[in-house]
Amino acid sequence: MEEIEKEKLPRHIAIIMDGNGRWAKKKNLSRISGHLKGVDSVREVVTACREMGIKVLTLYAFSMENWQRPKEEVTALMGLLKEYLLKERDEMVKNNIRLSAIGRLEDLSPDVRATLDEAIKQTKKCDGMILNLALSYGGRSEILYAVHGILSDLKKGRIKEEEIDLSSFPQYLWTRGLPDPDLLIRTSGESRISNFLLYQIAYTELYLTETLWPDFNREELQKAIVDYQSRERRFGLTSEQINGMEE
Repeated sequence: MEEIEKEKLPRHIAIIMDGNGRWAKKKNLSRISGHLKGVDSVREVVTACREMGIKVLTLYAFSMENWQRPKEEVTALMGLLKEYLLKERDEMVKNNIRLSAIGRLEDLSPDVRATLDEAIKQTKKCDGMILNLALSYGGRSEILYAVHGILSDLKKGRIKEEEIDLSSFPQYLWTRGLPDPDLLIRTSGESRISNFLLYQIAYTELYLTETLWPDFNREELQKAIVDYQSRERRFGLTSEQINGMEE
């Protein structure tokens, strides 16, 4: 496998972790078993990103639509989330990883929300990497949330209409303060965005893999980054313009 070029690392990687259920079905296991194995992949990928020098890792952990799944599965997913936070927060501090979260966090049960808030509090001084969990998240809801925030500030006189532009709008998103993703990875062979970071991924490089999330590991992550590094990111410019800027 090709080596990763340290000077061309993506600053922010976002991942749609898909395929836990299909992985379990292939092995005649319960969907819960698939989610449990998926947590192992989360641990390996978080560790790999920290060691590689990735600054921000956003994981699509639970969408707003996921609340519509069977109650037993939702309860199990929330239990796994709580267990992960309890087990990993000390490890995050040890590895200088700051935890953050985006989404309708108020939808979480009080005990899960309290566990999340405590983990965020304990890691707030860490500055080696940001692990950003998207929980009860939806891209359209995030944009609507931003619009409401702008309207509120306009009404209160905190901002003028002419001050609303492409530089100020992101400050109203749940991701405020974070750079847009450079690389978006989706596992399990699906080819859709699934309402994830709709505003932020305007110029994000997409990497789609057939690998199911429970089988996604450090080696698979390295493949995605090497593929990303082989691309020319033009942001609407021509190759000649980009090459001229680099000279």
